Amino acid sequence: MPKDIRYLKGVGEKRAELFAKKGIKTVEDLLYYFPRSHEDRTEKKDIADCVEGETVCVSITVFSPVRETRVRRNMLISTMIVSDESGVLNVVWYNNRYVKNQFKTGDKYVLYGKVTKNRGKLEMVNPVCEQEGKERFTGKIVPLYPLTSGLTQKILQSTMELAIKEVGRMEEYIPSDIREKYHIAELNFAMKNIHFPENFESYNIARERFVFEELLVLQLALSGRKDINTSQDGIVFEDINCVREFTDNLPFSLTNAQKKTLNEILKDCKSGKMMNRLVQGDVGSGKTAVAAAAIYTAVKNGHQAAMMAPTEILATQHAETLAEFFKGTGITVVMLTGSMRAKEKRRAYDLIATGVADVVVGTHAIIQDAVEFYDLAFVVADEQHRFGVEQRAKLAAKGNNPHMLIMSATPIPRTLALILYGDLDISVIDELPPGRKPVKTYAVGESMRKRIFAFLQKNVSAGMQAYVVCPLIEETETSDLQNAEMLAEKLQAIFPEFKIGLMHGKMKAKLKEEVMDEFVRGEINILVSTTVIEVGVNVPNANIMVIENAERFGLSQLHQLRGRVGRGNAQAFCILFAHGKNEVTKKRMETMCISNDGFYISEQDLKLRGPGDFFGTRQHGLPEMRIANLFEDRDILAMSQEAAKKIMAEDRHLESEKYSGLRKRAESIISDDIVMN
Repeated sequence: MPKDIRYLKGVGEKRAELFAKKGIKTVEDLLYYFPRSHEDRTEKKDIADCVEGETVCVSITVFSPVRETRVRRNMLISTMIVSDESGVLNVVWYNNRYVKNQFKTGDKYVLYGKVTKNRGKLEMVNPVCEQEGKERFTGKIVPLYPLTSGLTQKILQSTMELAIKEVGRMEEYIPSDIREKYHIAELNFAMKNIHFPENFESYNIARERFVFEELLVLQLALSGRKDINTSQDGIVFEDINCVREFTDNLPFSLTNAQKKTLNEILKDCKSGKMMNRLVQGDVGSGKTAVAAAAIYTAVKNGHQAAMMAPTEILATQHAETLAEFFKGTGITVVMLTGSMRAKEKRRAYDLIATGVADVVVGTHAIIQDAVEFYDLAFVVADEQHRFGVEQRAKLAAKGNNPHMLIMSATPIPRTLALILYGDLDISVIDELPPGRKPVKTYAVGESMRKRIFAFLQKNVSAGMQAYVVCPLIEETETSDLQNAEMLAEKLQAIFPEFKIGLMHGKMKAKLKEEVMDEFVRGEINILVSTTVIEVGVNVPNANIMVIENAERFGLSQLHQLRGRVGRGNAQAFCILFAHGKNEVTKKRMETMCISNDGFYISEQDLKLRGPGDFFGTRQHGLPEMRIANLFEDRDILAMSQEAAKKIMAEDRHLESEKYSGLRKRAESIISDDIVMN
């Protein structure tokens, strides 16, 4: 079979470029490009039995040739009358100059389309048309694929049909005993029926096979990666009890969840194996205090520690927080960021290389070649999204397999965490420190805008600060969504006495840092922003978060944004302007108003939206789910997890011939990392 899709009949260079936009470069890519839905075109009706609004197939004879009418310069209407023994139907096309010569009076066709009424007469607009006896995409269940400009359903359907024929019999790679145990369909049956099912029962059987396959392969890949992580020797912290000196001197008591997580970290650091642990915790759950305790232990055991943050502002805040935590302990904290002057950087490099710097806090500048550590043993990566494999490797190379702690402020359901973070051990801080006030959240419509602006005026005049977040950067003709630039101008006109700041993703990083820094210092009263403010900068004085077009955001994203306020002692508020009227939108807004629990909200997000946009899996170095839905397919996920454990117990590195096909797929699924030994 031709591997490159260019050599598949009817594709060629130009069409191959269109397929490439959808990530399809080979015939195998094409076969695994699954339909987003199917259309049931099996029902055929007589014209007389057709009902307005239904979509059906009709077998017809052309009664009159196509007639063209040019209504205006850019509008051509083509009409044709067709009939069967029961009645007559008008067929209409708009701006299709090719149909005129396609049909001859007396020819028989099968049409598929939506039946409407025009002046009392039945009509079908732009139907699918096929000659009777030569039907390919009528009278059957037909796949509908995600498209891109230039790729039509007809092109994709025809190319897919050809690919399945040309490939012939594919070699099965899930062993028969696994398939039998979990009642999983054979590959060739599944491939045909996922695209062109005989019936919906066959489609469901095929879909279950590919969901199982996708989840099984992903878990085998992650288990292989975890094997490499956990098999590496790590630096042993001989004295972990010294952490009590640190925790006893804190001005607050750790929660039970913090203590449990800290114990898990310290147990790893004493084990002799390299730690790779994710700490999940809601905004304000005290992840930084736990990280500080672990860093303290590393330094008191004679080693260096590093903390890496995604922005300079966040790195600065972490450095200040750690310096406060370590006051009077003799621990030296050194900053390293990209914007530092050459002289400052050289001094920092020297302090790091000689071991004078016990703790280094910075941005990605920490992993530059010029940075040499004296004895790096413990690394904390605080990122909203997963710390990249490549960056992790670079940081690990700065020491001798330093212990890795990755912090995430995005609570995700356990089922999803096991997939996204299958190569890491997971700790969860699922309780907030006592006394922390939950953010009061309200979903409102446009009719409340004056009252909300008055509320803003009152609070900001009293010395508080506010965020206003919207989904677009600049105005577009096709959208009525609020946008940052126009909204900033509007608010400046409404509140001339306040300083309004503006921040969005198209601004240069340095300018964003400057704007955020002004807001942190209290020089900006109201910050209008797109979602770039999600990253965990601490502004205790900000107590109002207004989110425009809240229905456009996922619940987990709304929760992250809400977490930017309520960091001080004052009561904080989150106002959601939501314009959607459907039940799902109402349910989502209601979830935000009744709960401040990130884990509950993430479960609802997964339930209401599915995992597609839930967490942006590409930001994790993982492939997007092609077919699995981690909420709907939880039963299959459980089966695939059980199967993965069975396979790994039998053949840890998938070295036998039996698992060679699964091994090959597991190795290719995460291309930027080594998966197996």
